[in-house]
Amino acid sequence: MLDPSDERAFVLRYVQPGLVGLIDGTLSTLAPIFAVALLSTSHAALLVGLATALGAGISMGLSEALSDDGGQTGRGSAITRGSITGVMTTVGGVFHALPFLIPDRTIALVFAAIVVAVELGMIAAIRKRYLDVSLRSSLIQVVFGGILIVGVGLWLGGL
Repeated sequence: MLDPSDERAFVLRYVQPGLVGLIDGTLSTLAPIFAVALLSTSHAALLVGLATALGAGISMGLSEALSDDGGQTGRGSAITRGSITGVMTTVGGVFHALPFLIPDRTIALVFAAIVVAVELGMIAAIRKRYLDVSLRSSLIQVVFGGILIVGVGLWLGGL
């Protein structure tokens, strides 16, 4: 078992950058993917999903790495934190893009929604475990954010 100071360092150096990436990757890619899915084909939604996941991963990785060299906050290596954030952002965006490998757009949208629900549940569970946020509160927060963003994508895709 980690002593409290080791767990705090672990959370600051690894969990928090990973969680930021996972949340951003999961949420920021929803609107473009769902908008394109409504406007075009399943294949187009897949490509937009992959592009947004990879682009967001690079952007978030750089943002985390360049925001703090670790000396100011004691949060560890900028390269490590940036890499973790970038990879987790990409992971968060890629998984709900993969259902669009299914050619039928309606079926792909249903599977993507299921994947998003699982992703949001995982985010809530991680927040509960490491940030001492109640599972109920965390689920409400992440689901509310997800609904807002999917709503934007559906609204823009329906224009």
